[in-house]
Amino acid sequence: MSTEPGQEFRVALDGVYLKRGDRQVLRGLTCGFPRGQISVVLGGSGCGKSTLMRLVGGLTRPDSGVVRVAGEDISRMSNRRLFSVRERIGMLFQGGALLDSMTVFDNVALPLREHSKLAEPDIRAEVSRRLVAVGLEQVGELYPRELSGGMNRRAALARAIVTDPEIVMVDEPFSGLDPINVRRIEALLVELNRRLGITLVVTSHHLASSLRMADRIVFMVDGRAISGTPEALLQSDDERVVAFLEAEKDQSTEDYAARTDAFPVAGGAA
Repeated sequence: MSTEPGQEFRVALDGVYLKRGDRQVLRGLTCGFPRGQISVVLGGSGCGKSTLMRLVGGLTRPDSGVVRVAGEDISRMSNRRLFSVRERIGMLFQGGALLDSMTVFDNVALPLREHSKLAEPDIRAEVSRRLVAVGLEQVGELYPRELSGGMNRRAALARAIVTDPEIVMVDEPFSGLDPINVRRIEALLVELNRRLGITLVVTSHHLASSLRMADRIVFMVDGRAISGTPEALLQSDDERVVAFLEAEKDQSTEDYAARTDAFPVAGGAA
């Protein structure tokens, strides 16, 4: 699997090296995330998925190599110029990261109140529109602690898109959710991508959802990336890819067995 010739990447890393102490985290990482598509970053724990997100957000600088976001090389960019690029990026943090002291409405409004010149009536209109988009139009006055895990994640997604970003980085959106909410968040991400044309970069451990929703898979291993379509990933004969897929398949089977032992399926012994 490789990058396609002529493909327009809204986010791209080229020959990126990064070392942390004595550990070489990235070893010439090269990968791209196409405009208007859903790209899912897969890989085992410690492979560098979170580091990739930090590089794209300009929170970490590479030792060498190029990181391009929205057509601009941010690798050595000044903080002032970097701020203007960050305005084009939305971020859905793992677990949502909503502020407990604020209502859902105020959480979603925060980026607009902090970083825009919109008048309050316009802010309220924008927030209401985004809450409707994620199916939470009735919960604006509630606090994050009053929401279920799935609702919390949807509220965080509304906050991530309230500034109309070109690119949204989504960190482990399915972590800790039950299968029904996994499907809901997956469907919502796909709908927002298709309807708004947002470029989505998603890190995930959830293989089934990744394969269903992704236009492109970036599989990270040994500080590098293997990229291509989900179909190409499944047909890969690379031993590292095959081992990862088999391990994930085994884990899914174990999880299912554990659930059915604890909660027998309909028609089974009570």
